[in-house]
Amino acid sequence: MWPAKKPETVEKVVMLPTAQIDANPCQPRKTFDSDAIEQLAASIAANGLLQPILVRPGAHPGRYELIAGERRLRACRALGMEAVPGIVRPVERVDSAVLALVENLQRADLNYFEEAEAIASLLSLSGSSQQAVARMLGRSQPAVANKLRLLRLRPALRRRILEAGLTERHARAVLRLEDSLQAAAVEEIIRRQLNVAQTEQYVEKLCQAQAAPSPAPVRPASRRILRDARLLFNSLSKAVNTMKANGFVVETLQTEDEQYVSYVVRIPRDKVYSSCST
Repeated sequence: MWPAKKPETVEKVVMLPTAQIDANPCQPRKTFDSDAIEQLAASIAANGLLQPILVRPGAHPGRYELIAGERRLRACRALGMEAVPGIVRPVERVDSAVLALVENLQRADLNYFEEAEAIASLLSLSGSSQQAVARMLGRSQPAVANKLRLLRLRPALRRRILEAGLTERHARAVLRLEDSLQAAAVEEIIRRQLNVAQTEQYVEKLCQAQAAPSPAPVRPASRRILRDARLLFNSLSKAVNTMKANGFVVETLQTEDEQYVSYVVRIPRDKVYSSCST
């Protein structure tokens, strides 16, 4: 992706003022272990900086943008060094991002989420396909795709997974769950200190539970009673209509309070007895 150097090309090492070196905005590494920086600073103090940093010309005259070697630069600054040995390489921003990513990948400095974020950034900056990026990194396209899937986890959940010391395979297992279940599942994995195999079994059970059909809701007894009462009222109404059709004078009254529903049928007294005597 970037211009390859000829084998015979020897890049010149120059002393670069530390105050004039800016961080690489495409730096894939998001966190730096302060203890590791202190140890590196102690090594540099004792043995000097054995490998120069790599920079490119910055946007403003006299400024440089770091490509590779941020841990070394931080250690040198911690020692109060005003200048560090470095190589100035005129490359484009995208090439700088690629170099920063490759340098960190080769040193295994990135955690798996940082690596996924770096690959996503590289895809965005370069406009390349996953297959092209895979070739740049010496990986297969499925491996790149699997790494990118890790970014489906919410940032807060990613931090929790890293803080708990869970592995990439733990994270991949959690990805099988719906978003609403992932956080609770991670906490359960942490609480029970599940290894990868146990985590995969646990997630499989959760997935099966998700796929199982929900039981039919149980209708409350009050609804059944209400339905039966309505059937009774309908029967009474039909009886009243039959009486009216046969010449009876019938009045009905339906009332309801907090305790009872009343259905009153009123027939004139003389009509009742006259009907009985005939």
